[in-house]
Amino acid sequence: MASSRFVARSPIPASAEELSRWHLREGAFERLRPPWERIAPPEPPGPIGEGKRVLLRMRAGPFPFRWVAEHRDFEPGRGFRDVQVEGPFARWDHHHRFLPLDEARSTLEDAIEYALPFGGLGSLVGGSNVRRKLRRVFTYRHALTAADLARHRGRRPLRVALSGSSGLVGSALTAFLRSGGHEVHRLVRGAAGAADEIGYDAARGGVRAEQLEGLDAFVHLAGESIASGRWTPERRRRIRDSRVVTSRSFAQTLAGLARPPRVLINASAVGFYGDRGDEVLDESSAPGEGFLAETCRDWEEAVAPAVRAGIRVVRLRIGVVLAAAGGALPRMVTPFRLGLGGRLGDGRQFLSWIALDDLVGLIHFLLCDDACEGAVNAVSPAPLRNVDFTRELARVLRRPALLPLPALAIRLLMGEMGQGLLLDGARVLPQRALDGGFRFRHPTLEAALRFELGLFDEGTAKPSFEEG
Repeated sequence: MASSRFVARSPIPASAEELSRWHLREGAFERLRPPWERIAPPEPPGPIGEGKRVLLRMRAGPFPFRWVAEHRDFEPGRGFRDVQVEGPFARWDHHHRFLPLDEARSTLEDAIEYALPFGGLGSLVGGSNVRRKLRRVFTYRHALTAADLARHRGRRPLRVALSGSSGLVGSALTAFLRSGGHEVHRLVRGAAGAADEIGYDAARGGVRAEQLEGLDAFVHLAGESIASGRWTPERRRRIRDSRVVTSRSFAQTLAGLARPPRVLINASAVGFYGDRGDEVLDESSAPGEGFLAETCRDWEEAVAPAVRAGIRVVRLRIGVVLAAAGGALPRMVTPFRLGLGGRLGDGRQFLSWIALDDLVGLIHFLLCDDACEGAVNAVSPAPLRNVDFTRELARVLRRPALLPLPALAIRLLMGEMGQGLLLDGARVLPQRALDGGFRFRHPTLEAALRFELGLFDEGTAKPSFEEG
């Protein structure tokens, strides 16, 4: 059996004990899973432990396969192994090592002994591709580990209730908080089915008050998708009610608690500003006009009961979230990879966006920063016109951007939804976040795309690699 070795090492701004605890907590697996890889555990694996097995369903091109790994040889504060029991390799033995440097720093080392099937022929045919994929995956994993631990440093554990936990943002936030030692209670529609769940009535937003007593924070992200179909009168009603009715109900419940949370973070959107052309907008700017602007205004006003009760309320105006795992970015990437990408309409409309990793970090920052309340724009500091956004996306993907989609075609295909989501624009800046000291990890579009898509270039900071 022809065996190969791969080692990745990176400095980490945390002690070896902290690094070890982070890896062993629930949520760490989800944080470390590269978003561009189609890896689907049948259920969340939870915290790892001696002898525990994790089942993953994966794909190699069009071919699905199973990978079963078993965790072994735990050394508290120093490391553990995961060994393939079933999967695509003839052998896979992964040592996770946490090497102390001093009380506040350590080295993360991932050392893998592996062998491809079919012996020397397998290594000849697939060896270079495996090495390339390993470098890509561990560049992502090490960068994310270091950043997460830096963000958690010095923060006390919180008890957080979260609605919308199964969505793109909510699932990433849940994993981030849990891997950092926070306790997350997920609000679910209907009856709770697990110890960490809180059931609520989706039609009325109702939840039993006693289930929310003594929480540190409540994060409300749930709401009907605005991009899953034409805005018929019925869909407009559902979009509005799923935000306004539930926000008002939650705010009223929190306001009546004997021990209310210190903070309520209620999602809103940059649609609050409407279609504003080249105007530079921050949190002090007036609301715009149209369905989205009116919905966002009512959405934000719905949490007034919590404000009156003295709860610190943050109205989070979220831009277009860029994530390889879902949302808008995969829909953008597919036509570009096929050579069919281009600007939308005349391309002059501004797109205010934020990387998923920065959105999760900003929510955590706002949970912990007692001084910040009111409206906060959750966008990167670099909004771009659509024509510039598409040009940068094409450059990162190494594809052309030559086929514009005319505005008339968008309106015919998508109606008011196409106008509101693709042709209208707002140039929004995150002034409150910047003034409060939040640091964006991906402030430019290129940085965000390369991190989410795993398309790292020579300018990307990488671990030190050993291969043989």
